[in-house]
Amino acid sequence: MHPARASEPESESTTALVIAARQGDRAAMAGLYARFAPLVHAVLLARVTPADADDLTQEVFVRAFERLHALRDEEAVGGWLAAIARHAAATLARGRRDRELVADGPARPDVRPEAREALEAIRELPEAYRETLLMRLVEGLTGPQIAARTGMTAGSVRVNLCRGFAMLRERLGVEARP
Repeated sequence: MHPARASEPESESTTALVIAARQGDRAAMAGLYARFAPLVHAVLLARVTPADADDLTQEVFVRAFERLHALRDEEAVGGWLAAIARHAAATLARGRRDRELVADGPARPDVRPEAREALEAIRELPEAYRETLLMRLVEGLTGPQIAARTGMTAGSVRVNLCRGFAMLRERLGVEARP
């Protein structure tokens, strides 16, 4: 199960959603979840198994909503959520030092071998490319959506995607189209 997809409308400003969520507005919390769950899921997927990423996405939002009062800049909520997600993944990894997190455990019938190979190749890339590629390829976010949610510039997102795709093609042995 994937978090809300990139096609969710963004009519309300992020600042307004954060302010309302701080006041306990459940609709605002749902709006923040819809807007930022793909980002959080991609950050987690870059570090843990798909099943763990699904579970941890929920936990990240529970933790975030409990600590929303500590967020100083409402517009920085995407980066703040990504940091919470990275911390949650690291905590899980520390608890599983005896197991390799890249392996997805028993083969899942709904995951094609090519998808598993691509995910493993993406996980070998530098963090900036890994997260940006997963936001684009798995979560379906566009470049401008990635920029808006992460606080990166549109140019940085384009560079990360371009370099990330080039590195991924190289790792998978796929030639670039002319």
